[in-house]
Amino acid sequence: MPATAMPSKVQATKRYGGEVVQTEGSVLDACLALQRERDLTLVHPFDDLAIMAGQGTVGLELLQQVPNADMVVVPVGGGGLISGIAVAVKLQRPSIRVVGVEPHGADAMSRSLERGAPVHLERVDTIADGLAPPFAGEHTLRHVERFVDEMVRVADSEIVDALRVLIQRAKLAAEPSGGASVAALLLGRASPAAGSTVVCVISGSNVAPDVLKNLL
Repeated sequence: MPATAMPSKVQATKRYGGEVVQTEGSVLDACLALQRERDLTLVHPFDDLAIMAGQGTVGLELLQQVPNADMVVVPVGGGGLISGIAVAVKLQRPSIRVVGVEPHGADAMSRSLERGAPVHLERVDTIADGLAPPFAGEHTLRHVERFVDEMVRVADSEIVDALRVLIQRAKLAAEPSGGASVAALLLGRASPAAGSTVVCVISGSNVAPDVLKNLL
């Protein structure tokens, strides 16, 4: 994990029996080094077809629970979650609009789409640590190009406003990454047609109470 990972995520991983290695540098480089040293198998967090397929089950559940959905709004980090969801919903309901949301300070997927190839950000700056991989994957970029209708960006302050709405109105304690989709909807950047049924994917609630208190 990066040295800046949310302490609650680090602690939870340790409680589940995981060994946590934190690094100031590239997380992927650190993983590859550990893989070589210990003869381990690397499971990529997003740019892996099996991981993407697993995350696609969110899209299947979505269609089961909200069969009349017209739009799905999904937070985007490396792109694994939105890739899986978009494939699952688009292959069954091609008319569903899929919108991805990134923080302004970690918009690797949007920039990769503009370039037509994965872009590596020199710096990321966002409170949404779950959306902060510094690059998009080869597989995820191709899936987003094919199955995602639009990518939009939100500011950290707008994510915090969305967190307030989730807590006060929906009674959900989401982490900043999970609030990005709601921020895009509230701001009108994910713009559904009148009368549409919209689903916002709220991807995570790993936030320490003191961190949430400081944000709000």
